[in-house]
Amino acid sequence: MRRLLLCLAIFASSAMSSAAQADDGTVSEAVIHEHVLPGFETLEAVASELSAAAARDCAPTSPALRAAFHAAFDAWVSVSHLRFGPTEADNRAFALAFWPDPRGKTPKALAQLARDEDPVAFDPEEFRAVSVAARGFYALERLLYAPPDGADAAYLCALTVAVAADIADNSAAIHLDWRDRYAALAQAPFAPDGPYRSDEDVLRALYTALNTGLQFTSELRLERPLGTAERPRPRRAEARLSVRSLRHVELSLTANRALAAHLSAGAPELAARLSQTFDVALEAAERIDDPAFATVDQPLARLRVEALQQRVDETRALIRQELGAALGVAEGFNALDGD
Repeated sequence: MRRLLLCLAIFASSAMSSAAQADDGTVSEAVIHEHVLPGFETLEAVASELSAAAARDCAPTSPALRAAFHAAFDAWVSVSHLRFGPTEADNRAFALAFWPDPRGKTPKALAQLARDEDPVAFDPEEFRAVSVAARGFYALERLLYAPPDGADAAYLCALTVAVAADIADNSAAIHLDWRDRYAALAQAPFAPDGPYRSDEDVLRALYTALNTGLQFTSELRLERPLGTAERPRPRRAEARLSVRSLRHVELSLTANRALAAHLSAGAPELAARLSQTFDVALEAAERIDDPAFATVDQPLARLRVEALQQRVDETRALIRQELGAALGVAEGFNALDGD
């Protein structure tokens, strides 16, 4: 755990060392080496520890397993805004994090596997072919905190081990792809087989990731449980079973704050204002004493969550209005834009 906290601390604060970076290429290089690669390295390490913990004790109430689950989930949320390149290959991001799930596919998929005692749980290769709804952190959360009723305990144990191992495999694949292939492509645009044609293209991908990360937090992590004043939807909160809803907002804001610091390094005045807006948003999060957003149907609690959403939206507005212009890029398409 001490190693994890050190890795996350380095990851969250690494942006400060890039203050001297200015041109497109050096900014991108700093982001990749000080933000992207350390984040995915941490994810791989703690996901491996999660898999090992499940193999040692797969009981859903195991303190060691739950601690490993929370550590790995923290690491994923801290890189979840980087939804391009290796995370998108082979559906890896969805396999790690299938949410939101408005139709309840995850509990249904897990219940079906348990009901059939499907042997796929005993074959890692075959397990990669199951629905993404039965894979990743949200599936593991349900196995640990709300397992299917009436399911055989031994089979659920095997399924828990399989899901944890799959998380570790996907996390390792993303980090390996970034480290051994994609980082070089992002630092050397114009490569014949590369996805980018200029340094500006790389910056645009990173800028879009920043915008999308904040949009995801506002529109999904906060707006979904808020619902409307007449019809709040606390049961739609992300990771509510493991009481992590507010924590995901805080982790995402911290990670995106680091990315914004890198991208604004060439504009010190703007960087200072961005840092301040992120601080205000994080302070708004600290004023909320409901970690699962379970009380958004109560006026004062709802007001605090609405205030947090407003602070997130103000941060995103500053980024869209000024950072894009400072970088000379516009936001690209993202998965939240729809068709």
